[in-house]
Amino acid sequence: MESKDAHKNLTLKKVELKYLKQFNELLRYVFQVTDSDIEESGYEDESEIIRAKRPVLREADVYGWFTDDDELISQLAIYPCEVNIHDTVYDMAGLTGVGTYPEYTNMGLMSDLIKLGLNKMRENKQWISYLYPYNIPYYRRKGWEIMSDKISFQIKDTQLPKPADVPGYVEREDIDHEDVFKVYEAFAAQNHGAMIRSDLNWEEYWRWENEEERTAAIYYSADGEPCGVCFYWIAEEVFHIKEMFYLNQEARKGLWNFVSAHFSMIDYVDGTTYKNEPIAFLFEDSEIKESIEPYFMARIVDVAQFIKQYPFITTGKPFHFVVTDPIAEWNNNTFSLMWDEDNELTVTNEAIGNPVFIDIQTLTALLMSYKRPSYLYRIERLKTDKETLRTLERIIPDQEAYFSDYF
Repeated sequence: MESKDAHKNLTLKKVELKYLKQFNELLRYVFQVTDSDIEESGYEDESEIIRAKRPVLREADVYGWFTDDDELISQLAIYPCEVNIHDTVYDMAGLTGVGTYPEYTNMGLMSDLIKLGLNKMRENKQWISYLYPYNIPYYRRKGWEIMSDKISFQIKDTQLPKPADVPGYVEREDIDHEDVFKVYEAFAAQNHGAMIRSDLNWEEYWRWENEEERTAAIYYSADGEPCGVCFYWIAEEVFHIKEMFYLNQEARKGLWNFVSAHFSMIDYVDGTTYKNEPIAFLFEDSEIKESIEPYFMARIVDVAQFIKQYPFITTGKPFHFVVTDPIAEWNNNTFSLMWDEDNELTVTNEAIGNPVFIDIQTLTALLMSYKRPSYLYRIERLKTDKETLRTLERIIPDQEAYFSDYF
């Protein structure tokens, strides 16, 4: 049967709660989740994880293709999220659960789902979308671009930092201790790109972890204020750091004091950090192992609306973006930026000032501050004149994104 004819026998519709079992079966097949994976994550069996996914399906927008027999064969899910973009809170569409059974691939099913998904995001005023890419080239073709990296590191016990003099103290608590949430909320408000975690986001954060084996080390100032957290576990003489986040350098030093206190128990520390900022410089012995890899991708869903909300750090001479987008036709347009005497931004589709020729992927990397304008100009990912390039350098914040969640 030709793919075109097969397409006619399929129905695209919302995946309701009654399809929860099929939703999970498709996820397990596509992402090769085994029974041992489920067991290692602390679930008793598949039925428990199906129940755990129920609130996800209830809160997310999930769409899929179905056969005449009402079998779910292709799907994607859009999680309602919030993120901090340069100190401005945006509604963000978390794209996940993307998968198609192999016998139905190369029929354009996922392309149709992504088009539908982008339209739904726009209706929901989610001007930006994040996703974890299992295939970076594929998602680039759909308009997403890398927005953040993660750095994995390994530190020998002999390379651990010497104790620093800090006035506070560390306490070991459960990972759902109220001070964990308090510190993370403040941390997310300080860090561009970070997820503002709802209960659903926290559930997904721990989804494939055995929570009972994880501990939160919380650093408190001398006044008893929590200002740093390290999620960790120790196994087979290795100190594993899932994530360390802190509000100031005192807390960072205090948490590393805590890690170093395990010197006699471990051979090395294994961990991850989610900023494009190698930690070796912070150690006296900097010859540690570090490896960097892309982590999450992002996509501007609606250019005009995203820019109107965007917190440019200063004003500049009027210019206009000429944007190309492979899927979202509303973004294939001209977007002029003008500031009035009160520094209020106006965005119009009339070409005003000098042009910046750019595709949606590069525009996302630019405004998410993953790469600077001069670098993107140098590698010919954007085209403009030198004066407008200098304007872009001045008005776009330079803090790189921090994102440690997974969905």
